[in-house]
Amino acid sequence: MQDHGDTVEPDPFVEHYHVLKRMAHSRLRPHKAFTLFGTTGLVHESYLRVAAAGKVRHDDHPRFLAYVGQVMRSVIVDAAREKLAQRRGEGTPHEEFDDAMALLSDQPAKEIVQVHDALQDLSGSEPQLAKVLALEYFAGMTEAEIGECLTMSDRSVRRHSKKAHLMLRAMLA
Repeated sequence: MQDHGDTVEPDPFVEHYHVLKRMAHSRLRPHKAFTLFGTTGLVHESYLRVAAAGKVRHDDHPRFLAYVGQVMRSVIVDAAREKLAQRRGEGTPHEEFDDAMALLSDQPAKEIVQVHDALQDLSGSEPQLAKVLALEYFAGMTEAEIGECLTMSDRSVRRHSKKAHLMLRAMLA
């Protein structure tokens, strides 16, 4: 590769790969039985979607991580919806199986879709609460990381998180 005086911008995925892997791992850990892909697969699928969008600002690292967290959410929700569609037999012949086992294996996918839908509703009335909860639930970020991404103090993140959890429980009840 010849250098024509152009500077090559570092790839933020390479720069933050270890952080993105940790985010993916913390999000997938509770749903190992459901997961159709592993930590690396989630990071790589997120990379493909971010690269396809092609309009991400890489110079603001906290916002970049927040954006990738949203992309991971999208990947996870799409996989959950696909799993539920397959379970309903979309395009496949009907087979008899134990209904209790079907409910157990679908539970994590249903939870993911329900939380996603509730966050969509919450973002209409309380967008900041929805952002905090989405980064916590779907990206597995800590309070400090969320605060950095959303330029909020840890105390504000904690307060928003508690309120968002209460509202989410009420919405899912």
